[in-house]
Amino acid sequence: MVLITGNSMSSFSTSSIDVDSTSSIPPWSRFNQWIHSICIVMFDLELGQVLEVMYPGDAILSAQEKANICYLAFPDSNNAHSRDTKYHFRIRRSQSDVTSYQQSLILNSPSNLPIHPQFLYGFVHFRQERDLSIPRGFYQKSVVLLSIIPFFHLYSTIIEKIALGYFEMGEPAIEAACHDMDQWGPPIAGQSFQLPIMGTVIQCRLPSACDIPFTQFDDIRLNVSDGIIKIKSIYEPDIYKNLQSVMKHIQLVWELVITGEPLLIMASSPTRVASIVQSLVALISPLRYASDFRPYFTIHDSEFREYTGRSKHTARVILGVTNPFFVKALDHWPHILKVSDVSEIDSNDKQSDKTRKHWDGRILDAKDGLFTQYKPFLQRDEGLLKKLSKDGPSEMHSSVLQRHLLELTQSFMIPLERYLSSLMPLRKEMSPFKSIPSVRPFVIQNFLMTLEEAGPSLTCGIKGDWTGLYRRFIVCPSFAEWLSSRSSSMSQQIKSVYVDSLCDTMIDKEVLAQRHHVEIVDLVLRIRQRVVEMESSSVKRNQLISQIRNILNCVDDDLKCVLESNCSLRDILA
Repeated sequence: MVLITGNSMSSFSTSSIDVDSTSSIPPWSRFNQWIHSICIVMFDLELGQVLEVMYPGDAILSAQEKANICYLAFPDSNNAHSRDTKYHFRIRRSQSDVTSYQQSLILNSPSNLPIHPQFLYGFVHFRQERDLSIPRGFYQKSVVLLSIIPFFHLYSTIIEKIALGYFEMGEPAIEAACHDMDQWGPPIAGQSFQLPIMGTVIQCRLPSACDIPFTQFDDIRLNVSDGIIKIKSIYEPDIYKNLQSVMKHIQLVWELVITGEPLLIMASSPTRVASIVQSLVALISPLRYASDFRPYFTIHDSEFREYTGRSKHTARVILGVTNPFFVKALDHWPHILKVSDVSEIDSNDKQSDKTRKHWDGRILDAKDGLFTQYKPFLQRDEGLLKKLSKDGPSEMHSSVLQRHLLELTQSFMIPLERYLSSLMPLRKEMSPFKSIPSVRPFVIQNFLMTLEEAGPSLTCGIKGDWTGLYRRFIVCPSFAEWLSSRSSSMSQQIKSVYVDSLCDTMIDKEVLAQRHHVEIVDLVLRIRQRVVEMESSSVKRNQLISQIRNILNCVDDDLKCVLESNCSLRDILA
């Protein structure tokens, strides 16, 4: 059972925020650009998990969202030791509103940053301590930071500082942290920040869609000291470290992820399972993973029935679980990865060369491994495995793996990009007297016919049934989102070229004399529509208005009267 208690920040008044009296920026507005809220979840012997307090108090969460947060704020695997546990989760929002800065961040961040206004990330710091004065014998409480922005390393660092301060000093520590965060500038893609938080400064840079992979940024030049924390990457997981247990099958797993196959990850701790799920989502960078994924999932989640039902088609989702109940509940899933803790992997470095075909849901202590009957379309890259087997620092292996996966995904996407570009209308096909042309439809069979001469083999040495892999990819959500995004971008590009054509075309009396009045009226209305869509300060807008005036001066008086009778056109020319 989950109880949602009232109250929030009764002692954190707006006067405690250091805002210039002449400033019109209200309290919490800067805070809300980065963070949705901070919650304290405790365990009550009679009520179960309880949402004890939330900062700010007016943060909007539905009753269902609060219940999900309470359950996800506690590890559901049994452990009787005193410990601190850090991990993150992802839940669906009832509302998808974002601030203007957040919307800009979404548009200008890398395509593989898994940010979506319909989902909230929760960054958890859970503490369990033996306390004989409590009937249950343990003190259990979590501090949870909620945000739509998946800056994993940044927010994990922040929640650790806040939680340690809270467990030592209580709510004043959270109030101080909120005060600090309410002084931060708005999150802008590509910008470097120095973020003060509870006596330290975090140096970081927000990623941008314009960033080149593996480029090192060092925009902030301060002397490193005890009071400064520098985060190199605020969102990219260490794929090599997190997926070591499945390294011999990394290409097979890449196929499962890029084709949106259902994948269940089982581990003993939410820390381990959340890091694996996030690394799986990052496998297909720079392509965005469009299916749902839950870094940590419990039996109490409101979408439990949706994702665990025995329907004909298993939901396209990556689930991270720790509860042994899932061993039997999801034994029908087509792909299951069971992993040990990192410490266990280090002590036993051997991996099976083969996947296991059958998962026995009756066995709670099934051996680690990848259970799947999936037959890979591509041949295994033995060269990659040879490089990763060599002695060397983890950072070197991580770089080798990331570059390989990046090149593999890019090689996979290049034929799609090339074919889509061929669907663009040519500039010579555009005419001011015609409507804006559109991108021609994507025909799957026509695309597949291009692979023989322009397939991934041109840029990638991996052999296999690439056509079969594309057929599987084209029916998954990641393809649909990519095609929608690219089509929208190309439509904007076409519109921009069309506007240039409207501005540059010489339209004089001789040209207009060869056109019917209906065509001229359509032309003027078409230009008017483009003018309405532009900002008043746009140079192109002024050029189009000049073009309208030029047309009015070149037509006869009767047609001119008809055109000027249009109210919106008169407003533009006024």
